[in-house]
This record gives sequence, C-alpha cells and structure tokens, in this order.
Amino acid sequence: MNKPLAEVLRPESLNEYIGQSHLVGEGAILRSAIEKGDIPSMILWGPPGVGKTTLANIIANTLSAPFYQLSAINSGVKEVREVIEKAKQSDNAILFVDEIHRFSKNQQDSLLGAVEQGIVRLIGATTENPSFEVISPLLSRCQVYVLKSLEKEDLLKIIERATGYYKQTFGRNIIVKEAEALLRISGGDARKLMNAIELVVAQFKGDCIIDNEVVCSIIQQNLSMYDKKGENHYDIISAFIKSIRGSDPNAAVYWLARMIASGEDPLFIARRMLILASEDIGNANPNALLLANACFDAVNKIGYPECRIILSQTAVYLATSPKSNSTYLAINKALELVEQTGDLPVPLQIRNAPTSLMKQMGYGRDYLYSHDFAGHFVQQQFMPDALQTVELYSPCDNERENKTREHLRAMWQGVYKY
Repeated sequence: MNKPLAEVLRPESLNEYIGQSHLVGEGAILRSAIEKGDIPSMILWGPPGVGKTTLANIIANTLSAPFYQLSAINSGVKEVREVIEKAKQSDNAILFVDEIHRFSKNQQDSLLGAVEQGIVRLIGATTENPSFEVISPLLSRCQVYVLKSLEKEDLLKIIERATGYYKQTFGRNIIVKEAEALLRISGGDARKLMNAIELVVAQFKGDCIIDNEVVCSIIQQNLSMYDKKGENHYDIISAFIKSIRGSDPNAAVYWLARMIASGEDPLFIARRMLILASEDIGNANPNALLLANACFDAVNKIGYPECRIILSQTAVYLATSPKSNSTYLAINKALELVEQTGDLPVPLQIRNAPTSLMKQMGYGRDYLYSHDFAGHFVQQQFMPDALQTVELYSPCDNERENKTREHLRAMWQGVYKY
C-alpha cells in the first residue's frame, strides 16, 4: 500500500463517519445543517485524530462545493489571498484551515474579509481553545463545534473496519484476540489506532492473530514508525535545548529544522527558548532574555513559514551566548531554604511603617537610605536574623558575572564571601 491505512479508510460520507454522534448523528445539529446544504462558517475544536479533517471533507463532498485546503504550518498570508482569489470564481466555496490556532493574528485577519463577504465558508480545525487562539472578529462569525475523543465502541468499529479491509482487499484474516493494548495506545485517536494496526499487521505474512503482548512488543520496537511526531516531539526538543545549552549553533539549527519540518508549534519552540534564555544564559548575557521574548512576540504575530527565520536567529544567538545558571540555582536554593526555615520575621529596620503605631514600635527606624551614601551603597542587614550570612546567589565564571562577583565582594566584605 502506498497510502497509509488511515488515508485509505478515511470516510467519504456521514454514513461512514464514526463518532461525534452529538454533532452528526441522526437529527443532530450539524448533520441537519449539512443535509439542508446551509452550513455556517465554523471552528471544529477537538483533540487529534477524532475526525476534524475528515468531517470537513465530507461536508464539501456532500454539498458538492469547491474545496480549498490550507495548513497553518506552511501557509502564509500570500497563500491565503491566492485561495481567496480562486474562491471568488465560484459559489459556495469552502476553505478548510487545518490547525488554525497556528495562524498568526495577521494571517487570521487576512481571512476575515472573505468570511464576512461570504466569499468562502470557513472550516477551521484546532486542538486548542478557540476562545484564546482565534481572533475575536473571526470567532464571532463562526459556529464552534466541539468534537470529543472517540469512545471505546467507536474505536472497536474502526478496528473492525480495518480488519475487514485486509480481508476484502488482500484476503488476509486479521483476528484481534485482545484489543486493550490497541485501545490504550490510541488514546482515543483514530489515526494512532490505524497506524498501530498497520504496523502490527506489516510484521506478519498472511493471516495473523493480534493480542496485547504482540501489540506492545511491536509498537515498542518500532515506536518512531508508529508515531513519528509523538516520539520526536520530546526527543528532538530535548536535543534542541541541549544543543543550545552546549553552545553548538549548528546542531541547534539542525534540530530546529527537524521540528519545523515535522510541523511543531512555533510558539512551543519560542517558549522553550524563552525559558532557556533565563535558565541557561541568565546574567551572563541579559540581552538573551530580551531577544527570546521579542522572538516569542514576533512568532505569535507572524507564524509559519516566515517565523522560521526569527526562530533560527534566536537559536543561533542563544547557542553562541556565554552561559550561566546562577540565577536558576539561586531561586532553587532560596525555595529550599524557605521550606526548611519557614516564615522568618522581616528585620525591623526594613519593615514598612505606614502608621504612627508601627513607627513607635521601631518599624523602619534604623533603615539607611542607600542613595544617601557614597556609591549609592551602605552595608546593612536585609536577610532575617537567622540567615544574615547565607549566600544564595553565586556568580558563574563568565566575563560579566566575574565583574559582578568583584563588585559584590567589594561591597559586602565581612558579610558574604563571594
């Protein structure tokens, strides 16, 4: 087979569609709209593998409507405008945008006019809450339909359809003696379920019996073939972060390209770099955090495919920056200390004194205003009495923090060691 099993068995009509009976069962709201040929623009919101793309195709087939499809992963404003121009040449065109939550604000804005004017009926698919991921003007013009994870009965029907296909097409008897492992691995995702079935069946010639042990053994040995993105999602982001931490810009850009090619959410990548900029670079180069934050904002506005350039620039900058985890270690030490020592009292001289009674009690009485002294500094106690000489921040060995260490050592001589 050239096509994956999930594509071969993709339903083409509502009668073949499995699951989502609350939407497309007899008399259900969306089925009624489809049968009347009068569908609104809509957002299909639900977890992966529950039939969002399939449902969009079925709607277009049922209505015999011109059908245009875009993926938010590799389509920009230019592609959106090209499709809209084509849609103007026909009536009742349907535009399906997969993973619409990955469209930036500008990309979503480019859809708005066509939806408002009725040039296209939009069907957007998303795994994220559209209230947060779809701009309000566009969302207000769409009906949101929530798709649910497939139930056990639905998944068993899919297994039955798959075994029937092998029997009818290849004359192979595929007997599912135990289905628990297949159901567990699928997680309610029809695509994962069929990937698993296809992989297991491919290990045998002719007839085969599928049980839990066989499924677990084969899937474990061929995990990347079963769920390429699922496995790589964690391994590749780990390789990406460790490459940046290890100051290898070549590896960082390579793993970045792997994530982009697999359709990883660009905001997920940008978010991880934002964390790394503070955790692994910190005050060795404070500008890293500023650039990472600007990257996150820009990616949110632009989206794929153009944002790959911004992601690359930021990854290279972070990889080539000096490294420090001193502030990361400092807050962890501080939290551990708080857990050990509890709520120690604030020294009287640095307490707030908003009332005359507090002033009479000595709140703030001996506080020394730093700006009144040479160099805008004077030694005084800021830590609780029991922790006066405890050091939580220890500068790392890099050019910037070595200067910071000398600066602190000169100020806090006799109190902290540094």
